[in-house]
Amino acid sequence: MKIAIEAQRIFRINKHGMDFVALGVIRELQKIDTEDEFYIFVSPGEDPCLKESSNFHIIELNCPTYPLWEQVALPRAVQKLKPDLLHCTSNTAPFIRNGTPLVLTLHDIIYLGRRPSINHSLYQKMGWYYRRMNVPFVLPRCTKIISVSEFECKRIRRIFHFSNDKIICIHNGFNEYFHAKSYSPEIVDKYIAEKDYLLFLGNTDPKKNTAKVLKAYSLYLKKSARKLPLLIADLKEKAIDKLLQSERITEIKSKLFFPGYISNTDLSVLYNGAFAFLYPSLRESFGIPILEAMACGTPVVTGNTTAMPEIAGPGALFANPKDANDIASKILLLEENEKFYKQQVVYGLEHAKSFSWRKSAEALLEVYKEVITKKSHK
Repeated sequence: MKIAIEAQRIFRINKHGMDFVALGVIRELQKIDTEDEFYIFVSPGEDPCLKESSNFHIIELNCPTYPLWEQVALPRAVQKLKPDLLHCTSNTAPFIRNGTPLVLTLHDIIYLGRRPSINHSLYQKMGWYYRRMNVPFVLPRCTKIISVSEFECKRIRRIFHFSNDKIICIHNGFNEYFHAKSYSPEIVDKYIAEKDYLLFLGNTDPKKNTAKVLKAYSLYLKKSARKLPLLIADLKEKAIDKLLQSERITEIKSKLFFPGYISNTDLSVLYNGAFAFLYPSLRESFGIPILEAMACGTPVVTGNTTAMPEIAGPGALFANPKDANDIASKILLLEENEKFYKQQVVYGLEHAKSFSWRKSAEALLEVYKEVITKKSHK
């Protein structure tokens, strides 16, 4: 097989969810498949995190913007290469197919709902408009659609009226450096001057529920005997100040640590050092951080909606993400019930073993074979 994979943003330094998914599964494909030819299309960046091998070829395409890269540079390169299929990994794809079968990883369709809020950055808003224009157009042209949870697959089928065989669920994995005992006091000290803390991955996307988490944390502080500080990743002070003012809880700022973006390898250490990880999102199509924290032996408080119960499993600790009191009560439960806390540690370590990039890559190879076989029989 001659397989082209779009992985435009994996070489950027400040990677986020879909970048890590693409990188994780491509690295695993490289380990398990030494026969087929793979061509990985990327945009140049400062983190060349993927190396070529005998059958894995990296092709850098220069273009000033994401849409132009995808709609102009990528189709031209694919037309020249003439692969057996093109796999686009991050929700969108070229409008022009050039006769090449298209496999699309559609992580979610959140952007087909309500418009972006004032809390979204300009970059997020532009991405929202681009995806909203692109996705409905390219989906009917896809030979196969992959989504990352059964929850999201069902939603996509319902909205677009696709048959069951048009879309398939392939769960994400998580990187192997997320494991218990990967702890380093020196790395923790770079981000927080405390030995015990709560950890939250926040950003300006409203679905991450940052305002409600901060409100819940303020309620926790009022009832807790330990009053652990809160380490917030990936959120700038200006955004935090705005949320604290809107929730009228500015008095808790002295208990907050907000170092900004945290590298993935350092994040593993911070999971290990945290007393608990807070992830009560309003909506997730998967939720890799749930598994990362569990694999590090850190109890997780997550949301009881969308794909989070599917990924966290029946033994996880769930909270209503819209109820700050409920989130606070779950943190206090972990703090006040040592036996329950230990049970959550053991559960998470075992549950995380059900997910891996190896399983994801093996399932993806089966999709590639199915698509190419279908093409050859036409």
